[in-house]
Amino acid sequence: MAFIESEDTRRRIGRVISVASVLCAVITGLLVMHTTTENPRTDDAEVFANFIGVAPVVSGPIVKLNIVDNQLVKQGSLLFDIDERPYAYALEQAKSQRASLEGEIVDERRTIASQGSAVDVAIANSKSAEANVARAAAAVDEAKASVISAKAVVDRADAESAYATNNLHRIEPLLAKQFVTVDQIDQARTLQTSRQQALQQARSEQALALAQLDSAKAQYLQAEAQLEQSHQQVQQATHAVTTVEPLTAQRSGRSSAIDLAQYNLDNCKFIAPFDGRVTNLTISEGAYAHTGQEIFTLIDSRTWWAVANFRETQLRRIHPGMTADVYVLSRPNIRFHGVVDSIGFGVTPDADVIGRLTQGLPDVQRTLNWVRLASRFPVRVRIEEHPSDLFRLSESAVVVIHGDSAKERD
Repeated sequence: MAFIESEDTRRRIGRVISVASVLCAVITGLLVMHTTTENPRTDDAEVFANFIGVAPVVSGPIVKLNIVDNQLVKQGSLLFDIDERPYAYALEQAKSQRASLEGEIVDERRTIASQGSAVDVAIANSKSAEANVARAAAAVDEAKASVISAKAVVDRADAESAYATNNLHRIEPLLAKQFVTVDQIDQARTLQTSRQQALQQARSEQALALAQLDSAKAQYLQAEAQLEQSHQQVQQATHAVTTVEPLTAQRSGRSSAIDLAQYNLDNCKFIAPFDGRVTNLTISEGAYAHTGQEIFTLIDSRTWWAVANFRETQLRRIHPGMTADVYVLSRPNIRFHGVVDSIGFGVTPDADVIGRLTQGLPDVQRTLNWVRLASRFPVRVRIEEHPSDLFRLSESAVVVIHGDSAKERD
């Protein structure tokens, strides 16, 4: 009987242990499910940092290389030198061309001043010609008056000569009858002769006045011709005056050439734009660097992220600002603290599901996959503390998101 009772006791104890084990497993599973649900975790993550391909702005042989592959450099450090002599020569040439332009502007301004003086001289000559025309016109008027006066003198002398001649003819027959004396006849003849001489003199003076009038008219015409010539000279001198604007307009171009030459000269020295690590360096001093052609890569070591791909069913429990733990496989025993920066909003569509996105008609797949995997979206977690010599770009990582921050956020 004792043996039977002990066997029953063992069976009851076994059943209790079995039930307790199942209950523990269920409870443990529920706890694990609750933990993984509230704190999403993924090992589909990589360490990431920004990086740039370092390419020179100018071309030329590298005369000094101050870095080696995988070296950590500080912001402002001189990484390499390109032979700057051609660019220094170009800068001096640009400065010389600008100085030459300034000299041309000074010379042109002097020429313009000389041309302006020529215009002033031409205007003065024009005014002098106008005065000469006025004087010639006055001389013509004066000559006309002299002609009129000479004609009046001729008319008066002609009348007096006619009167003396008629008087002589009247008294000559009276001499035979002794009504007049010989002396009276002589006086009449003398008067006739003097009147005729006066008439001849008046006619000569009239002819002289006419000649002076013709001369005055000729001088007037000459003065008008000189006036017209002076007007043409004024216009010619005015049109010959140049402007300095075409030269001054070149100043900005010459200054831009100097700035460009200075820019190229400054870019012969490549300065590190940020703290980073040099990688993929495959050149040495003496190599010819080409503009825009990358010669090595510079990883920005100031900020590191863990880019973790979470299933779409987990994204509703992840929000920016949540805290996270990051583990890298090279140092799995070290925990790094991070903060969720952002959550991706797009990935490349799966061609096996929706077909190919091409132009024309949609390419829809005719097969149906019964097993549908959840899509994964990248979540970027910024690592707050990071040794500069620990992280490597694309290093595998494990990310755990803590939901406590989400509760505080809500």
